[in-house]
Amino acid sequence: MATTSNKPTVGYIGIGLMGKPMTLRLLAAGYRTMVWNRSRAKLKDVLEKGAVEAKSPQELAAACDIVFLCLTDTVAVEEVVFGPDGVARGAEPGKILVDFSSIRPDATRAMAGRLKEATGMAWIDSPVSGGVQGAAAGSLAIMCGGDAADVERVRPVVMSMCQRFTHMGPSGAGQVTKLCNQVIVGSTLAVLAEAVNLAERSGVDAKRLTEALTGGWADSKPFQIFVPRMASRNYEPKLGAVATMLKDLDTATSVGRANQAALPMAALAAELMRIHAAQSSAEDDPGAMIAVHAGR
Repeated sequence: MATTSNKPTVGYIGIGLMGKPMTLRLLAAGYRTMVWNRSRAKLKDVLEKGAVEAKSPQELAAACDIVFLCLTDTVAVEEVVFGPDGVARGAEPGKILVDFSSIRPDATRAMAGRLKEATGMAWIDSPVSGGVQGAAAGSLAIMCGGDAADVERVRPVVMSMCQRFTHMGPSGAGQVTKLCNQVIVGSTLAVLAEAVNLAERSGVDAKRLTEALTGGWADSKPFQIFVPRMASRNYEPKLGAVATMLKDLDTATSVGRANQAALPMAALAAELMRIHAAQSSAEDDPGAMIAVHAGR
């Protein structure tokens, strides 16, 4: 894979379900890409495609113009950015951190301000929607918050990983928009599980729901993807985890309370997922929550 010298050098931290396909797209687009991950075994595929391994987030940040993060939660982001050998230690004015993680908006604003004040490095919160399939296909929707000029600087690079990159406002706005997305998706997953259970208990082949309802008002991407998985009880390849959706729904309800925005549907979906996590595993694919309704 050849790179061109006029392109920025980029780094990607967090080579997991989403990070791996997104990094592969950066490499395919010709970007010189440095990577770091807590578990080195997960780097194998991206290193084989030309990525360079950094010894630490600090080394990665020092060598790169743009640093991408995709981590599990606020604690992980803070540790990687501000911990020993963290991104902040390799940061300097002119560099930009783009955080694809889904974390609390208030935490994002606080960390972005802290990084800027201490190092001059900008922070764009850029959570993503579209799942592992969207990451592999480059069809993700990415919503971002931060300074408009910084957003435009990184736009050409980010667009190699998505179909839409929308600036929603100042720091934290991307995270709020992602919470809106998760309220819709999480509530939809709960409703889809109800519908599949209703079909099954009423003697209707739930595997034919997509055939029957495609093109109608019930149709959606979650409907197309998750109803067949729920009806067949086949959750491979894994598209995410109940724990991740539950984290986001809990964050959404917390932010809703702080802003006097009632979220009864999201709260109910979260409780159903909490029941599933207690009865089975929080690491299950979100489609597995059909078990809460169906009892199997």
